[in-house]
This record gives sequence, C-alpha cells and structure tokens, in this order.
Amino acid sequence: MNNKVIIFSAPSGSGKTTLVKHCLQIFPQLQFSVSATTRALRGEEIHGKDYFFLSVEEFKKLISEDAFVEFEEVYTDKFYGTLKSEVERTWSEGKVVIFDVDVVGGVNLKKKFGEKALSIFIAPPSIDELERRLISRATDDLETIKTRVAKAKHEMSYAEEFDEIVINDDLKTSKKEIERLVEKFIEN
Repeated sequence: MNNKVIIFSAPSGSGKTTLVKHCLQIFPQLQFSVSATTRALRGEEIHGKDYFFLSVEEFKKLISEDAFVEFEEVYTDKFYGTLKSEVERTWSEGKVVIFDVDVVGGVNLKKKFGEKALSIFIAPPSIDELERRLISRATDDLETIKTRVAKAKHEMSYAEEFDEIVINDDLKTSKKEIERLVEKFIEN
C-alpha cells in the first residue's frame, strides 16, 4: 500500500462523513484517522473513536511538541488536527489512512502527502440544499447553521485544489463514484 492516504473534505452538511463510513464498510484495507479537536462532544460521539476531544490547553501543548501532521483553528479556540502518531500507527498496520477533515485541512494534507494522497472534495448540490440539510440534521442552533453556511460558501472556492470533486446530489450515485475512485487509487 506504500503509506497512502485518502482525504475527504467538504463543507459541513455535504455528506462527507456518510461517504467516509461507506468506504470503511466496503474497503477493509482502509483505517479511519481519528482527528483531535477542542470542540465539545455531539450526541453519541465517543472520545478516541470519533475524535480525540482535548482542551484548548492540551491541544496547544501538542502543537508546541510538533505532534500534528496538520492542524487548524477553524473558529476561535476551536482547533482540529491530525496527530502524527495516528498516521504512523495505521501505516504500521499496513493500511491506508482515510481522513475526514475540513477543507483547509484537506488542502494542507494533500500538500504534505503529495502523490501518496488522493484528495476528494464532496460538494453539495447547492448552498440552499446544504442549509436545508444542516437544519434537518438538528444538531446546531440557527446561528451556528448561518455561520456554517457562510463558511461553506467560502470553502467551495477550494474545490479545484482537490484531485477529484464529487457532487453529492444523489447518495447512491455518490457512493458508486467514491468506490470507483478509491478502488483505482488503492490498486495503483
């Protein structure tokens, strides 16, 4: 597998996490990279499985120790990052790392890993549809949704920096496209 990584990025609500979970079910050679974050747990999330939930102080300490492949302060004191130890652990098991990261993180990871990486941007069919999905998800208040939609408009400008763009209009079609892209990358 030669220490490969697959990067999924998208504006919040585009269906990225659903597509990553689908890949993990289809391809046993993939291993999800658990990111670190300073945001609070949501719903049924589990520390160490969905994210490593850290305090701002813990996160900043790890930054000073150069423990991240990449990290970003997405909102004030809301950090997300990829721990080097997670990537190395996965490669030591002979697996391909699969990332579910924000758009800037995805661009940074692609720059870091170059040809060892397949970067896929999951785009919503439209900003209006994205807003509808975020509202129906019912995990955020209206103010947070407005912030996410505004951020999504900006994030869409990064799409061309990814190897592939998949517009998630129909989930079944998107899953088939993702399967094709991942299989081709893993086999090369």
